[in-house]
Amino acid sequence: MPIVRKLTPGAAALAVALSLAAPAAAQPGKGKGKTADEAIAAAVTYLKGAQAEDGTWSKAANPGVTAIVLTGLLKGGKVPADDPMVAKAVKFIEAMADEKTGSLAAGDKVFHKNYVTAVNLTALKATGQAKYDPLVAKAAAYLKSIQAGATDGKTPDDQNFGGFGYGPGFRADMSNTGFALDALALVGTPADDPVYKRAVVFVSRMQNLKSEVNAMPWAGAVNDGSFFYVAPQPGGKGNPADPLPGYGSMTASGLKCFIRVGVGKDDPRVKKATEWLAKNYSVDVNPGRQPGAGGQGYYYYMLTLAKCLDATGAAEFVDAAGTKHDWRTEITRALVNRQKRDGSWGNDFPTWMESDPNLCTGYALQALAVCRTPAK
Repeated sequence: MPIVRKLTPGAAALAVALSLAAPAAAQPGKGKGKTADEAIAAAVTYLKGAQAEDGTWSKAANPGVTAIVLTGLLKGGKVPADDPMVAKAVKFIEAMADEKTGSLAAGDKVFHKNYVTAVNLTALKATGQAKYDPLVAKAAAYLKSIQAGATDGKTPDDQNFGGFGYGPGFRADMSNTGFALDALALVGTPADDPVYKRAVVFVSRMQNLKSEVNAMPWAGAVNDGSFFYVAPQPGGKGNPADPLPGYGSMTASGLKCFIRVGVGKDDPRVKKATEWLAKNYSVDVNPGRQPGAGGQGYYYYMLTLAKCLDATGAAEFVDAAGTKHDWRTEITRALVNRQKRDGSWGNDFPTWMESDPNLCTGYALQALAVCRTPAK
């Protein structure tokens, strides 16, 4: 039975704009003779064999990978919370709880405390077990505290104001801001919370759109409504007035963030982001990141695109040519087609760690879960 979620007024209205009607939930696609269920089962088998004795996946690369995989198993792989594989991974995450700060990224060697806390919070919520609620609540409070402008004295004049970076003291970026806002939405953060009011300032500045709310030096250089990852920092390398071309995964993240913070469908920022995605809609490449075979950041893009379109509540997405896309079926089919023989997913490009099959398999399972459980 699909998960029932109450959409915000802005998301509900955007759903109407993107979809003429809401048909029944899309059936999983088939690729290379394999069904989505078969692909998921193969991925679960692969991940069982890839898990380390301490319950982790790719810990040496980043301790957050375990949470990405665990969420994929629980949401997309249909693995129950009492499965031994899940229990071992949860135990690892529990051990990362910092009693003093509330973060889920304890340890002096864990530098990406915002990112790791956000994905660990998400994984604990995915278990569906209330016993983790105290850890989740503390982690959410920690995330709020490390937002630029929350407790660090930064003002709206600071270009990072309202954003989230990898951890306290890091420059803010669109990816980490997206992970943090997703986590805060999961715990039911109210629409009028100051964390959202600050976030909309940062998210607006990461869009290529000059307006009264975005007067940054780069705002009008491209001006197409797309989003980019991070802007040049004061005193660092790069000219802030140079063009910062946007791309698919960041634009999907940006639009999703606007929905999270309550920006409505008629707002020019939402319209331009939607317009860019319509012009560049693809389930085959991460638009704008296409060197070589077009694989840079592909699996992260597929997950972000699925979460973005799901947040709109739209069953179909209409591209710039007027073609209606049953995006749930298209994303499912694209992922099933790309699964490797061992049950994993992976990318030939090392960009953003996507040469790591554990990370990509976690992304893919999460995206498949989004495509199977449409919002209502």
